[in-house]
Amino acid sequence: MQLAFFPSRQISWYMARQFLTRTLVVLLLLVVVLQTLDLLGESGDILAYPGNGDPQLWHYVGLRVPQIIARFLPFSVLLGTLVMLATLNQNSEIISMKAAGLSAHQILAPLVAAALGVALISYAFNERIVARSTAALAAWQAVDYGPVPPDKGVKSNPWVLDGNNLVSVAIVAGRGTQVQLRKIEIFNRINNSLTTIIQAPRGHYDAPSKSWVLEGATQFDVARGTMTNIGTVRFGRDIRPDQFTLAKVDPDALTFSELQSAISDLHDAGRPTAELQANLWHKLSGPLSALLMPILGSVAAFGLARSGQLFVRAVMGMALGFAYFVADNFSLAMGSLGAYPPFLAAWAPFFLFLLVGETVLFRTEE
Repeated sequence: MQLAFFPSRQISWYMARQFLTRTLVVLLLLVVVLQTLDLLGESGDILAYPGNGDPQLWHYVGLRVPQIIARFLPFSVLLGTLVMLATLNQNSEIISMKAAGLSAHQILAPLVAAALGVALISYAFNERIVARSTAALAAWQAVDYGPVPPDKGVKSNPWVLDGNNLVSVAIVAGRGTQVQLRKIEIFNRINNSLTTIIQAPRGHYDAPSKSWVLEGATQFDVARGTMTNIGTVRFGRDIRPDQFTLAKVDPDALTFSELQSAISDLHDAGRPTAELQANLWHKLSGPLSALLMPILGSVAAFGLARSGQLFVRAVMGMALGFAYFVADNFSLAMGSLGAYPPFLAAWAPFFLFLLVGETVLFRTEE
């Protein structure tokens, strides 16, 4: 038996080329079909805005295609792996490789190496293109496919913690020390019990004193049930202006570093970040799922094709691959709900199915 991890250079290039070719063909077919169906569903809304026509439809396609590629690339790797390995098995090429002394891991090594390259390209593609297209499409959809207004820094309904007190603001406008607040509510708590509620129609940041000023404030005493006009109030010396300008963070519209920075700001503002932390780690584990597909689909490579079980083996490989995607989505959802730690929610399915794939491969072929 050969001791090298990879087979010969000719076999390695042959298998890697076959793997990449079939993966790209499957991806192309999926993108064409899914984009066509998606465009049929959205074209009515796009054309409903006065003045929109074919250029806007093509603009939508340009923004939507990167999202479809990013979402279905792992599926394409799985299906490409199954098609390639089933074909090699049908043509007795796998049998020839094993007769030459290659182990199952040596046969799969070129595919794993090629899948690693796909994973790296997928990560770079997500960072450079998908995040930007997702943000642009979300902004366009927010105005019903009309002209996208320039970002004026207006945010709605942020809230922050000021010690044990909760501060809620309906509208925040401006940036830096020029932040203006509208419809402010401060819920003062002692030992987690609500004592008073301060309300003010407007407020602003006072840079010299590094505090916030509320104008025309009123105070409601919860115990007595009385309302009092208290005029001008200062609060929040520990609250930075950028903490109020935090809106809902879309992890798909941010790069890894941008999301990491947003999580840090949200954490400083006292807002929950478990969901975003799980999505942050998933930006790494998601592209790396391409590494699992050759291992999970390897069940279609081995066994005698003439035994009539090739189709069953291909279905088993597909079932393993799709089970991973189900487990991955479930784990991410549990992480968003706080049931799983963020790191575990993002990485547990990857390592679990890596172990499952290796177990199946060792017990059946090694």
